[in-house]
Amino acid sequence: MFKKVNKNAIRKAKHSRIRYTLSGTAEMPRLNVYRSTNEIYAQLIDDKAGKTLCSASTKSKDLAQVLENKTKVEQANEVGKAIAEKALKLGLKKVVFDRSGYIYTGRIKSLADGARSAGLEF
Repeated sequence: MFKKVNKNAIRKAKHSRIRYTLSGTAEMPRLNVYRSTNEIYAQLIDDKAGKTLCSASTKSKDLAQVLENKTKVEQANEVGKAIAEKALKLGLKKVVFDRSGYIYTGRIKSLADGARSAGLEF
């Protein structure tokens, strides 16, 4: 009998290796992404102070009307734009992108493209 591969455990191991070198500061926070089966979440984190500066997700009430009748990839793009707008309001232009061990394709790429198109640099 074959063992079932636990993809989430592999992703978490990748994420811990990435986080060993990747960190955010107040001037250049870490843009962290979490992707569940149905939702996507993004946060700007200052690791030195241990604080979340702002966040956006597909569950946000302010994005509810924008996300109606859109695919998950389009929703991720809108979340990227929303997190970029919040970051620009805080005066943050540059961030460190933390894909959390996910492969840079699909919804993760779409979120990054949305954030870049709205003005974030990474």
